[in-house]
Amino acid sequence: MVASLQEEAEAIGWYEQRISVEPDEQARAIMDNAQQEEFKHFAMSLEYLIRRTPKWRIALQKVLFTDGDIVELGEQAEEAEDQVD
Repeated sequence: MVASLQEEAEAIGWYEQRISVEPDEQARAIMDNAQQEEFKHFAMSLEYLIRRTPKWRIALQKVLFTDGDIVELGEQAEEAEDQVD
């Protein structure tokens, strides 16, 4: 699943690159729609890993959808992960 997550992230990036240089509005709309599918696939792969990997869950819960300094939150997440073994 980690490889699938990486592949989805790469696909999102490829679409982003192509959308940014595509002059045709309809072509951009089609690629944008396809990119949205990749976001969904990325989210599903990530959720799968979060549900099965406690350290991922802890780190992501401490950082995602929170306010505050991202680096500081990441450091706090790392400390919490170290307590899960």
